[in-house]
Amino acid sequence: MHFPFRSLVTHLATAGFVMVTGHAVAAPQADIHTLAQQHQQPYLDTLRDLVHIESGSKDIEGTEKIANYVAGKLREQGGKVETIQPTDIYKLGDTPDKIGPMVHAEFKGKGKSRIMLIAHMDTVYLKGMLKDQPFRVDGDRAYGLGIADDKQGVALILHTVAMLRQMGFDNYGTLTVLMNSDEEISSPGARSTMTRIGAEQDAVFSFEGGGPDGGVRLATSGIGAALLKVEGKASHAGARPEDGVNALYELSHQLLQMKDLSKPDTGLKLNWTVATAGTNRNVIPAEATAQADARALRVADFTELEQAMQAKVGNKLLAASKVQLNFEVRRPPLEANETSRRLAKQMQEIYSQDLGMKMTVAEKATGGGTDAAFAALKARGGVIEGMGLTGHGAHSNDAEYVQVGTIVPRLYLVTRMIRDMSK
Repeated sequence: MHFPFRSLVTHLATAGFVMVTGHAVAAPQADIHTLAQQHQQPYLDTLRDLVHIESGSKDIEGTEKIANYVAGKLREQGGKVETIQPTDIYKLGDTPDKIGPMVHAEFKGKGKSRIMLIAHMDTVYLKGMLKDQPFRVDGDRAYGLGIADDKQGVALILHTVAMLRQMGFDNYGTLTVLMNSDEEISSPGARSTMTRIGAEQDAVFSFEGGGPDGGVRLATSGIGAALLKVEGKASHAGARPEDGVNALYELSHQLLQMKDLSKPDTGLKLNWTVATAGTNRNVIPAEATAQADARALRVADFTELEQAMQAKVGNKLLAASKVQLNFEVRRPPLEANETSRRLAKQMQEIYSQDLGMKMTVAEKATGGGTDAAFAALKARGGVIEGMGLTGHGAHSNDAEYVQVGTIVPRLYLVTRMIRDMSK
């Protein structure tokens, strides 16, 4: 597919833009654009291979297979590559006994910039579902299981690294690649590694899908979860109800006193979504549980929310009941900073001036959290989410696809950013 591309002479005469460091960067790089076009079909071939490896988060055989595939591709490009089995695991309520591996690669260059590219290799799908969503290309759409979330991102990183090597470009200090196999279960094994390595970077680019116009995101919601457990005492509901301690009554009391902890003006949301109690109609329930979904735009909001919830549970309806609250930060929020804003502005100018395309930048969180937030927790540089292709249908049982026409612009953008930041 052809995209508008200004000539070097025209661009030099009419436009220029400023890097994050404030220095003028070069005009549109025809060599990069041509190389990106040449990589479109090989990219689709890689994407086909990735889609055809089923890699649900709890499918250890599948996640190890895709990790070995990715590690092999990165070794071919000259990286120092290791496959890491997670050991520092943040235990969540649904964390499985065994977690799939991470692939970590480093490419050492001659410069000083430190840039990290992240994506995840796992999907939400169960083994055997590939037969219903095999890889195929139909016009401007490439379909396949897990293709939008996030195998397109894995393939983009692999081909960006390959393009840089073909160009003979190594003016960066360190180019780091980190891919994990547990993103869809809240990254219990990879989060600490992402935070540790992310803290060392000048920039982190995360390859979840881009917006419909190639937009990127500087902020994502944090995701929290609360589990409330009430222990009462069973008794006959008809003959001796007074001998029991009704766990359902206590649970209802607790939920009602915590129903107004949301703060819409700051983006903090707490909603109770699941509840269970009792075993038989004629038995006073001895146990009751409820689960809540929490969202926040600032890391500190989760801390304050948990403190407020813990204070509430001390106020009981039934003195003899026992109430326990567990709160999990499944993902922290990603918060925009000035470096992220400057990087995003540079990307917008590349899209506009070099490709004649529009790119939006979302500075306010509108949806769920991503691994970018773990990379940003202690980061000194900028973190950009949504570097991947435009797509649709993630987590659906049919018709998940990416737009083929976004391959070349994205390959061009990422390669240009790495090249420009390294000057």
